[in-house]
Amino acid sequence: MSEPTAHRFLSARSRSVDASGIRKVFDLGAELTDPINLSIGQPDFDVPIPVRQAAIEAIQRGENGYTVTQGIGPLRERLTADLEREFGLTPAVLVTSGVSGGILLSLMALLDPGDQVVLGDPYFVIYKHAVRLVGGEPVFVDTYPDFGFDVERFEKAITARTKILVVATPSNPTGVVLTADDLRQAAELARRHDLILLVDEIYNRLTYDGPCPSGVGFAPERTLLLRGFGKSYGMTGWRLGYAAGPKWLIGEMTKLQQFTFVCAPSIAQHAGLAALDADISGQVNDYRRKRDLVLARLSPSFDLVKPGGGFYFFPRVPARFAGATAFVEEAIRHNVLIIPGSVFSERDTHFRLSYATGDQALERGCEILCKLARG
Repeated sequence: MSEPTAHRFLSARSRSVDASGIRKVFDLGAELTDPINLSIGQPDFDVPIPVRQAAIEAIQRGENGYTVTQGIGPLRERLTADLEREFGLTPAVLVTSGVSGGILLSLMALLDPGDQVVLGDPYFVIYKHAVRLVGGEPVFVDTYPDFGFDVERFEKAITARTKILVVATPSNPTGVVLTADDLRQAAELARRHDLILLVDEIYNRLTYDGPCPSGVGFAPERTLLLRGFGKSYGMTGWRLGYAAGPKWLIGEMTKLQQFTFVCAPSIAQHAGLAALDADISGQVNDYRRKRDLVLARLSPSFDLVKPGGGFYFFPRVPARFAGATAFVEEAIRHNVLIIPGSVFSERDTHFRLSYATGDQALERGCEILCKLARG
């Protein structure tokens, strides 16, 4: 009997997902000695001590088994109380295995084959592929050059098959923070066309020019809020997030979590309760300083938008390069790891740089990138 082949056994949905963009960067980076890594979407600070201690104590108490699917009571009660204070609303809450888990559950709950999801380009990479994995169709709205929310562009993308409108603030990969008016217009658009508004706020605690406006209050009856703990508290590997929204939708997502993720990691849930009281103002101030450092270094050589949150820049590559991929390959040859914009976009004109790293690496990396830009 012959050996099994990929073409014979791999599903069409699996083969439709292309991870080659990031994989190529990492494959090239693996050949480097001590590269300047400006590619990773990972906080460079450790989990706050009280959060680590809460996890240790949960282990010692024996909190090591399954929890109820929707999440432990104390965490859900605290999240609900916090949301009530923030919005004057009482949405249903589901604790998820990271925001990515919440994204997948929401798409599974809402989409039938052929249903469309409208999202801005550039976009967080999971949206495009997760929509396709569940049989949906992503529809991209060009937000270049300023990466804002142009309601007319988004409205033109809506069809009779559209079910979901996605907004992310602050954005990965651009770091752009949408205004309250942007979010109000997005909510009104969702109401006008009978859509679900999915608001991804995983970076909402990491903003540098004021608080991050939220889209929840403008159309709460049709808004799904996704937030997480990983980026804000340096606990990305703990896989903890939450979804808040209409009871009917959260109930359906809870049912699907029962048969997929089962529950969010138990120890992380107990630690998450402590994280809600952790002071991360020092980290926020440090990222603001790093943001300003990179902005000062790159602005003379690159066309870029000042990010208001997260820890990314998304500069345009100089016109003399064939595209962002060519520029990224040249940067890697000079020992700097960055990600081509085509990973996050239908265009190959920009690149993503993460400033979640040490000052010395940022200074040196920016110096090399500017030299490459100038030729």
